[in-house]
Amino acid sequence: MTTPESPIDYQRPGLLLALTPVVLTLLVLAVQLFYFGDFTPHIPLAIGLAITALVGVKLGFRWKQIEEGIFHVIHVSLPSVSVLICVGMIIGVWIASGTVPTLIYYGLTILSPAIFLAAAMLLCSVVSLALGTSWGTVGTVGLALMGIGAGFDIPMYWTAGAVVSGAFFGDKISPLSDTTNLAPAVTGTDVFSHIKNMMPTTIPAMVIAFVIYLMAGFTLIDGDGASFERIDAITAALQANFTISAWLLLPAVLVIALAVKRMPPIPSLFAGALAGAVTAMLVQGVGVHDVLTYANSGYSIDTGVAAIDSLLNRGGIQSMMWTISLVLIALGFGGALEKTGCLEAIIRAIMTKVRSFKGVQTAAVLTSVSTNLVAGDPYLSIALPGRMYAPTYRGMGYSTLNLS
Repeated sequence: MTTPESPIDYQRPGLLLALTPVVLTLLVLAVQLFYFGDFTPHIPLAIGLAITALVGVKLGFRWKQIEEGIFHVIHVSLPSVSVLICVGMIIGVWIASGTVPTLIYYGLTILSPAIFLAAAMLLCSVVSLALGTSWGTVGTVGLALMGIGAGFDIPMYWTAGAVVSGAFFGDKISPLSDTTNLAPAVTGTDVFSHIKNMMPTTIPAMVIAFVIYLMAGFTLIDGDGASFERIDAITAALQANFTISAWLLLPAVLVIALAVKRMPPIPSLFAGALAGAVTAMLVQGVGVHDVLTYANSGYSIDTGVAAIDSLLNRGGIQSMMWTISLVLIALGFGGALEKTGCLEAIIRAIMTKVRSFKGVQTAAVLTSVSTNLVAGDPYLSIALPGRMYAPTYRGMGYSTLNLS
């Protein structure tokens, strides 16, 4: 006698049926991205989830079983979602407290255009290592560096590249990082062995990027041509609208100190947001309701200087909801693919062609890349291939550190 939950009640999909929801989702995504020119993959992914559920029903699954698979995978992302919420609060509150404006002000008065890009990358790598989040680094220190780069008339794409390079490097080797913890968790290894195993590829990449940005600073950027009038206008606007003091960097110092002590990232980030809120009220004279508004909806100001306004009018929990909703839908789609056996069927077909370590490593990398292309989400491209390939690595006698 079987129950509704019994594996006998449903079938395994063949390769063609397993590929159907993936291919149809890619087609809908292509229409959205290339025909309509709209990079909002949320609805195409939701449609893909629905198609996968229909495939599951055809295979004999009950909706409750599919739903359990969806929510099981979504559960993996909840710590990351919590980090994004805290980061949104921090961005809005740290601008209101004067922390970010102070970083911009001192950066404009201290940093040299020639070494700015290399220094920006190193600074972001250190902060990201301490915070364990590339999002938090880009949204706080990176935001300040974008303002400094604009003051030096450095093209924004160069500054953005240096910020992202440093932030991603620090995030990958930080034991506080969500993705750095997720990868060993789904492959069955420990985080410190995972970090150590990444060093042979991560360190050379960092060195190459550093050399490029250092050369760019001395060869492509004219330090003598920096717009000091523009810098003066930005610093004057900052002084007119904020109290500028080194003491205002304490919220950032607090978060870094908590991270160094290996405190959990979510309480550490929330403590930084709380410290920023107190600083905003005591130093900048911001009201309690305004602080709550900035934490939720982002900071808003009109300084009369467009460069400052475009940098400082941001942050808040709501600014993260686009990303959070994408993460949840993407992982829901992945959970449906996993539960219905579609993902397993696709990987099983791939593995029939693989006989060597080089082959399985290449297959794992390409699967992760393909998953990211389909879902537009890094968490899914870590969680699902990691869960599916780990038994294969062990069965072939290879360390899952190579997979993580």
